[in-house]
Amino acid sequence: MGEVKVRATELTEEQKLELDQAFERARKALAIIETYDQARVDRLCQAVAWAVANKKTFSRLVEMGIEESGLGDPVSRMGKRFKIRGVLRDALRQKSVGIIEENPEKGIVKYAKPVGIIASIVPTTNPDLTPAGTAIYAIKARDVVIYSPHPRSRKTSFETVRLMREALEREGAPADILQCLTNVNIPMTKALMERADLVLATGGKDMVKSAYSSGTPAYGVGAGNATMIIDETADTAEAAYNTMLSKTSDFGSGCSADGNLIISAQIFDEMLEQLVKVGGYLASEEEKAKLRAVMWDDQGRRLPTTVALAPQKLAEIAGFSIPKDRKFIIVRGDGIGKQYPFSGEKLTTLLAVYKYEGEFENALDMMRAIYEVGGKGHSCGIYSFNDDHIHRLALAAPVSRIMVRQPQSKANAGAFNNGMPMTSSLGCGTWGGNIISENVHLKHYMNTTWVSRPIPEDRPSDEELFGPFYDPALEQ
Repeated sequence: MGEVKVRATELTEEQKLELDQAFERARKALAIIETYDQARVDRLCQAVAWAVANKKTFSRLVEMGIEESGLGDPVSRMGKRFKIRGVLRDALRQKSVGIIEENPEKGIVKYAKPVGIIASIVPTTNPDLTPAGTAIYAIKARDVVIYSPHPRSRKTSFETVRLMREALEREGAPADILQCLTNVNIPMTKALMERADLVLATGGKDMVKSAYSSGTPAYGVGAGNATMIIDETADTAEAAYNTMLSKTSDFGSGCSADGNLIISAQIFDEMLEQLVKVGGYLASEEEKAKLRAVMWDDQGRRLPTTVALAPQKLAEIAGFSIPKDRKFIIVRGDGIGKQYPFSGEKLTTLLAVYKYEGEFENALDMMRAIYEVGGKGHSCGIYSFNDDHIHRLALAAPVSRIMVRQPQSKANAGAFNNGMPMTSSLGCGTWGGNIISENVHLKHYMNTTWVSRPIPEDRPSDEELFGPFYDPALEQ
């Protein structure tokens, strides 16, 4: 028998009551926050951000989340508290109440309005960061949020939201601006999405698909298979160090963690040496076969038991051992395509390397082939000082973001040394089944009212519009 699909209507009486009460409280809180001015919402953003982003508190949340889910690295995950600072920075620098933009030439004035009640689906890998980032942008836009935590890390998400609710109360604002469900499961989450005004779905493919099927406007994210091209002009030491940062961040659990390197034959051996120097372990062909056996099933489906593991643990499960000082495992790519699972998304501390010979176009061909395996729409990157190569990659890559000489897992979602909007949700365009191909940030949390005043007529002549195709005889 096949798996029985549970419909959103199949809720327990306890779940129905919790959901009804959550929406009733949310509507009351929304009626209040909608009246706040810019200074008030900015202060509330600061209050909730500090409640969870201070080092002492975030450290506790990180430990709690890893202990609860069994996923992630406590050292690198601590760095995510700076992402909260980045979201706050971006939020505070923008207007979200009243007039937010004026264009006198077009006679247009734009006013910001709340979207209303947001259903936020929280992934197990970010049980603290996602609630905090969503809260900042939502409060800035004068929205309210009901969170649906992942069952595997629900206690951590609930604690994160509890701390932010306390911060709101201390400021005299309704705690119910932010709420977190407790009896959460798939039917409960589906019911939440159906009743909300907007869905922010940060999670797996099935959850994003469910969000788009809910009948509610939704922003989803796509799967990643982050790939870097390293051409002959690259600084191999810099590229290797950044790759290590990206691959090891939270044990490679993020969709932006570097998964594939496409390296010029001119510097391939040098790059491998540098990768080993910064902590990589180059697996033998026998070890690679063992890794494949525990990472994918016979149908090529990624197995969850080896996701987001320390390299030593990953090797142990595969049946071999590596030195304690190794930070990630490297395998030589044996081909690109559905039949070669190492060319797909890894979501752990394992990296595949590929060599390209000859012209840069050959690297682009390999890149295109990798994204046919998976990860279209998400991200790509390049280590190069050749502007023509960077330009050609930008023209060719079917992705929403390209990082130049940056570690993708640290840069895609915004960094203090690039201009990407800070977020924990990355839209992947129609390539990845999403409606947007940009980072989900403040503007996506707001409705906008356009006020249009008359301007001098702006109507070109038919000769200007149709150019060489215009035939005045046909207008007689």
